[in-house]
Amino acid sequence: MSGPFHLHLISDATGETLHAVAKAALAQFEAVVVQEHAYTLVRSERQLLRAVDYIREHPGLVLFTLVDQDLCSALTSHCAQMRVPYFDLMQGPVSLMQRFFGARETHRPGGQHEIDQRYLQRIEALNYTIQHDDGQALDDLADAEVILAGASRTSKTPTCVYLAMRGVRAANVPLVLGMTPPPQLFAHTQPLIVGLWASPERLVQIRRNRLATIGEQVQSDYTDLEKVRSEVMTTRRLYEQQGWFSIDVTRRSVEETAATILNLLADRQGDDRP
Repeated sequence: MSGPFHLHLISDATGETLHAVAKAALAQFEAVVVQEHAYTLVRSERQLLRAVDYIREHPGLVLFTLVDQDLCSALTSHCAQMRVPYFDLMQGPVSLMQRFFGARETHRPGGQHEIDQRYLQRIEALNYTIQHDDGQALDDLADAEVILAGASRTSKTPTCVYLAMRGVRAANVPLVLGMTPPPQLFAHTQPLIVGLWASPERLVQIRRNRLATIGEQVQSDYTDLEKVRSEVMTTRRLYEQQGWFSIDVTRRSVEETAATILNLLADRQGDDRP
């Protein structure tokens, strides 16, 4: 198998949707070496031609999301002339919705990124998450929708940030071996509290890598395998005693952990409906 293969991603907006789809598809081809080229906010013929010129120099697969029909037609025409494969990720869903809704599309680039109420909700959630990271502002935990608890390096912060980008107010509270958890963690029943844990071996590896990146080589309980085993066992026992949901993040990505939490939150909200 030769490589690397070139993958060109062309979008008239931020390209987040396009990148997410491409990433999910590429995950099925672990042995393939791919070089990605992203072209975002492509909304004029001049901008499109710059992308086309680069594709001509580095032929490869072209994936795009362009709602402007003239730009879409121009790109597919150039791709056909260069004999490079291309695929419109918007065409299928939009055509299906057009038939189902019985309405024509508006051809508005980046419409999903407009500043509406949902956007403002995400910004508010992100501000809340930043203010309540790593056990900060504990007296305001009642306003959280989700509280993540766990030992150091169990991906609490990145998971909270991911949840915030989905509009969920998320806080996180660290659990430290030998220290009593803050009483505020047990004072509220409204937020969904989820405990995160990982295998001791994995935690030791992550912590040692973290210390190495900041030039710290001192051995301590923080990276002692037996101490970490006790730490993990203590946190898991706490989750069970409190009846909290717990998630093993040893081999989970932040996205997978967040997706599980969102499902738990949806189930809980469904149970609360009259």
